[in-house]
Amino acid sequence: MIYGVIGLLLGFISGMLMPIKIPAAYTSYVSIALLAALDSVFGGIRAILEETFDNTIFLTGFLTNTLLAALLAYIGDRLGVPIYLAAVFAFGARLFQNIAIIRRFLISKYFNKK
Repeated sequence: MIYGVIGLLLGFISGMLMPIKIPAAYTSYVSIALLAALDSVFGGIRAILEETFDNTIFLTGFLTNTLLAALLAYIGDRLGVPIYLAAVFAFGARLFQNIAIIRRFLISKYFNKK
């Protein structure tokens, strides 16, 4: 657990210190891929709390979700149709669902200790 927290802090600090600029043409691709990645991360946290975490499933889901979301944004951009909104809706709904389950788990664990 401590390694994960250290890695998160190092990644956050290095991201804030490095002046990486994303071209405006790629912002929709990066944003939807980031949303898909966050969905996978919170799904992994949920699986850890439920003690059903599998590293292979997490990594393949992370890569597949991220690439599929970016591909949907690209195809939609080429067709002139905002297909990426379907991915925003799907990943956004799952993200909030996973956060709600994590919150309920932590609250019930906290109040069961007392």
